[in-house]
Amino acid sequence: MTSTTSRIVSSEDEQLILVDAYDRQTGRLNKAECHNGGGTLHRAFSIFLFDDQGNLLLQKRAPGKRLWPGYWSNSCCSHPRDGETLDVAVKRRLEDELHTGCALQFVYKFIYQANFGHIGAEHELCHVFLGRVTDEPSANDTEIEAMRYLSAEELEREFEASPDAFTPWFKMEWQHLKEAYGELLTTYTKVG
Repeated sequence: MTSTTSRIVSSEDEQLILVDAYDRQTGRLNKAECHNGGGTLHRAFSIFLFDDQGNLLLQKRAPGKRLWPGYWSNSCCSHPRDGETLDVAVKRRLEDELHTGCALQFVYKFIYQANFGHIGAEHELCHVFLGRVTDEPSANDTEIEAMRYLSAEELEREFEASPDAFTPWFKMEWQHLKEAYGELLTTYTKVG
């Protein structure tokens, strides 16, 4: 996981999809405005990628990110763009951020809101996916500062020891995956 690229793959001007609590599109708004103040509810996705040993790929968000720069997070997270389906968006983003692709399994969606001090906030209706990578992802360093794999047990220890080192959505999603989809999650985290 040492090779990187620096291609810019997102901007504050890109149009995101505004939704209601039922995930129905209500409009569009640029990314910057979606993240101002307490945030405006918009469609998003989070991807959890596991290797063939059952370890989860984590990324450390690049220092240039407006929200939660330098925090550890799940493998990949972003937004579908206006006019883009989730299926297209998740494939695009895996290629843009990690130079990889794999089959993804949709698991659930939920709404959350999290403030990053006075800088802005996330307010998302987020679709959560699981997948297994068979190649070696490489980071786009405009999005990712570092990457590493952790076992489920190692991740739990780090959440306990340093909870503030991780993005809020990552912690919420992992907890819900364990509580509501534990059997499914085990098929990704255990080998054999």
